[in-house]
Amino acid sequence: MVRRPRLAVFKFASCDGCQLSLLDAEDELLELCDRVDIAHFAEASSDLQSGPYDVALVEGSITTDEDAARILRVRRDSHFLITIGACATAGGIQALRAWGDLDEWVASVYPRPEFIQTLATSTAIAEHVHVDFELHGCPINHHQLIDVLIAVTEGRRPNVPSHSVCLDCKRRGNVCHVVTRSIACLGPITNSGCGAICPTYNRGCYGCYGPSQPANTSSLLKRFQEFGQRADQLVPLLRSFNAAAPAFRHASDQLAILKD
Repeated sequence: MVRRPRLAVFKFASCDGCQLSLLDAEDELLELCDRVDIAHFAEASSDLQSGPYDVALVEGSITTDEDAARILRVRRDSHFLITIGACATAGGIQALRAWGDLDEWVASVYPRPEFIQTLATSTAIAEHVHVDFELHGCPINHHQLIDVLIAVTEGRRPNVPSHSVCLDCKRRGNVCHVVTRSIACLGPITNSGCGAICPTYNRGCYGCYGPSQPANTSSLLKRFQEFGQRADQLVPLLRSFNAAAPAFRHASDQLAILKD
């Protein structure tokens, strides 16, 4: 009898949304269960088996000393490690702390801030350990996640689309909001994955799937400024779920200089 790969799912600082995307897969999840043994998934079961694991999914960012130590153990116990979601791949929305006063923010949220032990930064998993594959999105696309897991169990490299949201927009027949309505839309510099939801419903793209490769941020932001978007409007657009992704972080820092 052929042994099925052992799958583990781990959570760090996050909202759990990417783990829920896996549970939301429904029919595809049943097919996946025929291919793998889910050995550790605290969101779904109290049966938490120890490693080693063939495949590990990691959601969330590193925000405490305990996180930093635990991810080393996860890496040690995992043959193929996949990070899922904006928190794990770019630090998440909690990475906004890098642009503020951490002590002031903690004091404004917690009645007893002296009990809060946290790092000054929120960082992606890849800044701490080697990551074999990154799946972007806030939250991730569960169809992409199932495809990635099936590819790994079959011993082949996952093939996730690398084009920008713009191409998905064209496929849906959307009129370009940048060209026709002068709306600041991050679609030209954002990874595919959502199916161009926001542009389809007459809103600009928020960049939930992170910077595409390559992402010509300077050219796009220059175009936005030509039709009247100010730096103080564009900085918050870039500093959201993927604020610490290098392309978005660099572009927002450059704009912040103009704003100040």
